[in-house]
Amino acid sequence: MSLDHATPDLFDYRDAQPDLPLGQPLAATEKQMSYARILAAKTGDALPRGIERDRAALSAWIEAHKAAPPAGKFANYPSSKQVAFAERIARLKRGTVPPECFQDKTLMSRWIDSNKPR
Repeated sequence: MSLDHATPDLFDYRDAQPDLPLGQPLAATEKQMSYARILAAKTGDALPRGIERDRAALSAWIEAHKAAPPAGKFANYPSSKQVAFAERIARLKRGTVPPECFQDKTLMSRWIDSNKPR
């Protein structure tokens, strides 16, 4: 006995879900909308109509309008908040932050993650 003859289209998904991919996009989150409004105010651009109904479209708009990351000689240096946090951790542990961490924000981030109190 074979299942193929008894139920020939049991596993045929085309009839059960004819309109894949999903037709309705996910709505934008409140955080997304808040950030987009702030960006729109800073840049002077208006948000497109109906963009709050499409999370992916709003993400694309945000990517196109957000400020470019800083470039230049000091772009890879850790922020002052990162340095202050690392120094506070070092004081708590009665140690020091390695000097190379002050030259690279990724190293500083890793040092903070591996040394912060749990």
